[in-house]
Amino acid sequence: MKDLVQEVAFCHSVSRAKVLLDECIKSPRIEDAFNFALEAHRGQYRKSGEEYVVHPILVATIVARLSMDEDMVISALLHDVVEDTAFELRDVEKYGKDVTLMVEGLTKIDEIRDEKLLPSYVDEKLISSAMTFRKMLIASIEDVRVLVIKLCDRLHNMLTLDALPKKKQRRIAEETLVVYAPIAHRLGISVLKNLLEDKSFYYIFPEEYDKIQNYLDEHAQDYTILLNGFIERLEKVLVQNGLKDKSFRVFGRVKHHYSIYLKQQRKGISIDEVLDLFAVRVITESPMDCYKALGAIHLNFKPLIARFKDYVSAPKDNGYQTIHTSVFDNENIYEIQIRSQQMHHTAEFGVAAHWMYKEGNSASQNIKLDWLKNLQYQNENIEEFYELAKNDLFSNDITVLSPKGDQYTLPRGAVALDFAYMIHSEVGQRAKAAYINKERATLLTELKNGDIVSIQTGEEHIYRCSWIDAVKTSRARHVMKIDCRHRLKEVDAQVGYNLVKTAIDRDNLQEWLKAEHLYDNLHKVANKTSFLKNIVKHYLNMNKNYRFLPIFKRRRKLKKVEKDNFLFVTNRYIGSVEFDYCCHPKYGDPIIAFLEGSKAVIHHKLCQHAYKRIHEHEDMIYVDWAQSNMMKYSMIVSLKNEKGALAEILKKIAEMDINVLSVQLGVAYLSEQANYCKMEIESAHQSSEELREVIAGKVRLIELISVKDAYNK
Repeated sequence: MKDLVQEVAFCHSVSRAKVLLDECIKSPRIEDAFNFALEAHRGQYRKSGEEYVVHPILVATIVARLSMDEDMVISALLHDVVEDTAFELRDVEKYGKDVTLMVEGLTKIDEIRDEKLLPSYVDEKLISSAMTFRKMLIASIEDVRVLVIKLCDRLHNMLTLDALPKKKQRRIAEETLVVYAPIAHRLGISVLKNLLEDKSFYYIFPEEYDKIQNYLDEHAQDYTILLNGFIERLEKVLVQNGLKDKSFRVFGRVKHHYSIYLKQQRKGISIDEVLDLFAVRVITESPMDCYKALGAIHLNFKPLIARFKDYVSAPKDNGYQTIHTSVFDNENIYEIQIRSQQMHHTAEFGVAAHWMYKEGNSASQNIKLDWLKNLQYQNENIEEFYELAKNDLFSNDITVLSPKGDQYTLPRGAVALDFAYMIHSEVGQRAKAAYINKERATLLTELKNGDIVSIQTGEEHIYRCSWIDAVKTSRARHVMKIDCRHRLKEVDAQVGYNLVKTAIDRDNLQEWLKAEHLYDNLHKVANKTSFLKNIVKHYLNMNKNYRFLPIFKRRRKLKKVEKDNFLFVTNRYIGSVEFDYCCHPKYGDPIIAFLEGSKAVIHHKLCQHAYKRIHEHEDMIYVDWAQSNMMKYSMIVSLKNEKGALAEILKKIAEMDINVLSVQLGVAYLSEQANYCKMEIESAHQSSEELREVIAGKVRLIELISVKDAYNK
């Protein structure tokens, strides 16, 4: 594939593009579609000056190398016809229903992208537009082959970025890394994923890319000798342990650039400190030979057991099957992947492998992947979508088992509660405890590859609104958020009633509210002081003939009272403010306040203990957090693997007058699980760029996002 990509990158003529396509696939239907594409795009040119039709021909060539499916190749040839020429979808119908639907799907993606994606000259965060595109893309696809063609289309665009201005190069590269590479990863097409990542890396971080490239060039001869030496020893070991000579293939490579960069960032090290730069593959004839090879390798080289994974017996949900192991040899670490020839095609080409070597139409091979249909992104805001997308589309997977042996694929970092929701929404809603490998564990226990998990359920629906950030799967978060929205609306109605009751202290309050048509809007009182003030004002106006009205009004008039970082709206005296023992709301969380004499007691609005008090109609007063000039940020930093590393970072942050709201260790970033620490912080600095300049150099900063800037656009 890499040889073809090199050819495609330097191909600028129609004649040469046609030769490359013919070398991959030829048929009368494809020849007819080729001529149609020539006619449709006649007179059109790209910004580089070459004829536009070269682009769809080369996209079709890449598609053909991935899959021998005629319909996919024809759709690739015609993917821009409806969007960019005078021809319409009905002109494509002569090539069959499948081609028509795929071209329509590709056109729909382009239309959505044009409508939803911000243009490159707009000074907005790319992440917002890229994620919107991804949400629209996933929601609009019916045939997974459309995704494969779109990935090939983007790969060719990345190969020709040099013709664009630098600002646009970076913008497209960032979009590729955020949108396309994760989708290629999820579809299992590693050959595309790696190419897209490395090309994006080249344009986003050119200096870092050059450092890695220069280092690899300088050490190329040494690495070739090391790798060839290990492969030679490995081949001898395999033959000596029962595998027939020439019944297997062994080849090796240095890991691709972006993979090396992520490893550097994850561990906070330079490239010469990366121990496992080498990856070796053993391709066998059968699955049984994979295990023979594994036994021979582990008996003759010292394995790193913590890195062993068996995806042959427990495949990933995209069909990926490979045994992963890492071994020591002469002070070097080699990552070894063992798979059969058929598994190798699936690992390299993912879903595209389903159409490889198929003759004629492949409508029967129209695969619909459950994970694609089950993504819960439709109703999420930017913040939520970003987190869910990273976990669902771009994370390493683990496989866990039910007590009956059923397999479930979850993102790395998933907890037992994720597993409960994966089984069924009701199981997650009623989950009380988990048993992991027959030992009782909490529902927030992180699962490991191969765990056997059982969930204990109760009769009642349990609301865990404060746990939403602890689960990793979009399914769990989606269901929990819907549940909590319903619970919140119910709580708001009850809180609104209690606030009015405390403010006006009237007999038969419920009947009065209904008679005045105020009862149905009580949920608004819990969140807006204007509604509470209007109800109190309405009540006072109804009593205007009351002889002691001036005194009555003074006693009932609502006032703003700021105390201990809280803003109260009440007509009662507040002497002190306390938090109850049962919940610990942090700044910005929804809160409520009960009045105990002159003491205001603060709870999280969704606290279970507070829920009972609300329904007992205890006295309550309106409360909100006092306005702060501090900005909130989400920050990910890399920790040194040594004692006291976290304490050292917290000390440095404190010296910069930054307030730490929460700390989460062992956070996964993109596809890597590592010594990362995620912090929610507050700072007087009003922009992430300003804060980044202050922090840079003092801590190993991986990501810094302003909650306001990144999530509210």
